[in-house]
Amino acid sequence: MYGIIDCDNCYVSCERVFRPDLEGKPVVVLSNGDGCVVARSNEAKALGIKEGTPYFQMQQQFPNQEIAVFSSNYELYGDLTSRVVMIISQEAPAYFRYSIDECFVYLDGMERVNLQQWGEHLHQRIRRSVGLPVSIGLAPNKTLAKIASKLAKKFEVYRHCCIIDNDDNRIAALKWLPVEDVWGIGRRYAAKLQALGCKTAYDFARHHRDWVRLTFNNINIVRTWQELNGEDVVPNEELTKKKSICTSRSFSGMIADKGQLRTHISNYASRCAEKLRRQDTVASVVGVFVSTNPFREDLLQYWKYQELRLVTPTNSTIPIVQTATELLDRLFIQGLQYKRAGVIVNGISPSSPLQQDLFDVDAGQIQKLKKLDAAIDLLNKRYGSETVVIGAQQYTKPHGEGKADVFADAIKHDHKSKNPTTRWSDIIELK
Repeated sequence: MYGIIDCDNCYVSCERVFRPDLEGKPVVVLSNGDGCVVARSNEAKALGIKEGTPYFQMQQQFPNQEIAVFSSNYELYGDLTSRVVMIISQEAPAYFRYSIDECFVYLDGMERVNLQQWGEHLHQRIRRSVGLPVSIGLAPNKTLAKIASKLAKKFEVYRHCCIIDNDDNRIAALKWLPVEDVWGIGRRYAAKLQALGCKTAYDFARHHRDWVRLTFNNINIVRTWQELNGEDVVPNEELTKKKSICTSRSFSGMIADKGQLRTHISNYASRCAEKLRRQDTVASVVGVFVSTNPFREDLLQYWKYQELRLVTPTNSTIPIVQTATELLDRLFIQGLQYKRAGVIVNGISPSSPLQQDLFDVDAGQIQKLKKLDAAIDLLNKRYGSETVVIGAQQYTKPHGEGKADVFADAIKHDHKSKNPTTRWSDIIELK
């Protein structure tokens, strides 16, 4: 039996932990740079605010509504959700974190436990200890567990925990769920399924396996079909390691200076390298994109992406940053006003064993870079992110504790909340 614990409206719920006066009121959280809406409370959804709505358009569409607005505060969200995962680790035999707001659990050995009571107790403990509401879905495989969590979130009758444990429950759930909301089916495949007459998950699951295989020729779609029909086939390791990593930002203003843009690209490339090392993988392709502001129709528009294949796959910061800045040299056009940029690493594979190229740098150089990265990662973990960076990155604005934030001038966050759980300067004072 599998389970998934999903934090309800995660970013909004995190903001409400220290703002209980916002319970029952419309709340939205904005993307990096305060560009668009990325999270909404149920009250904001009821008003008609759509995910992805540009902030300036929201202000125009709802001028007389009292809507609480927050900039993204990932330091707060990461800390609170980590506390949720700590509680889950104490209540479940085994678990792994799937995303910032979702955690899978394995319930082997709990055959004699009343799982409905277990789920309700877990919800209550998380709500009481951390302040976040969660929805829990339990089922024989991960795909059905995801569907169960949607039901738990949608209908109060489940008391925050829904179990799909027999065929009748499974079929009823599949008939309720639109095919585009099935975990593992992207927008492109959902459109194709709808064109073929599959409106619900049940419509898709009723087809024969051979039809699915011949129609889509995609192992992941076949696995999704199998799981909808009750099989357990999605490998755990495929969920924990990303196959593509992107770090990008919209700037608070517009940038015309190549040196300033190069610094941001170096920062993004460094972040990608850190993420590769964190999941013990390497990348063989580095890509960079830059774009102007699409909302400024009075300015010349430009969007361009290029990538380079590395001779030897790596997760080391220095070669990934060097490749990214080389790509920027090819992309940059003098005189344009850039609003967004990003770095993408692809061709991700396990870091061991690593196939070296005969004409690439020697093994000794690779080991030196590996030791350097390990030392920097250790220092940044102990003393805070970006405590130590390479020369291509920059220190810009100091935090209260004197720590530098290399992204400070790249991100606009005019509505950012405090961090009372991670910073002494923001700690709550009681009267």
